[in-house]
Amino acid sequence: MRVETRVPVEEYLASTYEPDREYLDGEIVERNIGGSDHAGLQGLLLGWLFSRRKELGIHVFPELRIQVTPTRFHVPDIAVITRKISGRILREAPFICVEILSPEDRAGRLESKIDDYLNFGVAHIWVIDPLRRCAWMFGRDGKREAVTILTAVEPTIELPIADLFRELDETVE
Repeated sequence: MRVETRVPVEEYLASTYEPDREYLDGEIVERNIGGSDHAGLQGLLLGWLFSRRKELGIHVFPELRIQVTPTRFHVPDIAVITRKISGRILREAPFICVEILSPEDRAGRLESKIDDYLNFGVAHIWVIDPLRRCAWMFGRDGKREAVTILTAVEPTIELPIADLFRELDETVE
């Protein structure tokens, strides 16, 4: 039988974890950190977005804590913001949250996270699976598989998935 230890939100906020952890209604939750595919894809995507930041008017942050409710904090692999931020924790909805799947990720936990992001007002959620070489987009209009391009609007971002995976293949065996 699993025994939960509740942790006050103040303790979570005062703590540092390596890698960072999420906080869900009193429970500190470890994030699944993938291997070289996950890290390689995260680096490539960060570089792609960062190199276009001025042109698009965006700011790009890896693994930034986001407070989606008073008692729920998530740490997406990448958060894209359209304004300057201050502090260690983002308390306004990002423009895009990117989740890169690890083999240990479970559908139920991912669905709960996506629901939290949507309820918080995140306009675009990109979920990318480096193992299966596919991606999905979630937004206020529902889920759809991204066959060729991950997109966002206002500002318009179009990320060719095949190009990203091709670069990953050149980087990781």
